[in-house]
Amino acid sequence: MRQTVIALATGILFGAGLAVSDMVNPARVLAFLDIFGSWDPALAFVMAGAIIPSAIAYSISNRLRQPLLDGRFFIPENRIIDRKLIAGATIFGAGWGLVGYCPGPAIAGIAFGDWQPIVFSAAMLAGMFLHRFSTDLIETRKSIA
Repeated sequence: MRQTVIALATGILFGAGLAVSDMVNPARVLAFLDIFGSWDPALAFVMAGAIIPSAIAYSISNRLRQPLLDGRFFIPENRIIDRKLIAGATIFGAGWGLVGYCPGPAIAGIAFGDWQPIVFSAAMLAGMFLHRFSTDLIETRKSIA
């Protein structure tokens, strides 16, 4: 229960930060990506505001046995750049560049009642399901053969 409350509070804080920084507005993100037009550097400041404390936290985590509010750290151990990573990053970047949403801002944007983040989130969930289904199907066929 404690972890659920902490996760909920963290998610609400993250969503509020996205809303306050106006990153739930796809026009703001698209303006950042429009480097040859009316470029808006606001997203760069938001990224720096996230990267700096994250880098400090990673540095501190190397010296701690466990985090304050959990039993262990959840730091990705895979450092391999493979075809799956490149394909996923490409799909993510293309979707972000086309519509101005990525998962965090889209989910936070649902709170404002607009239809666009709802449609984006539904499409994202459908894509996640399709990926899981196709991956399971491929693995099943490999094990049969």
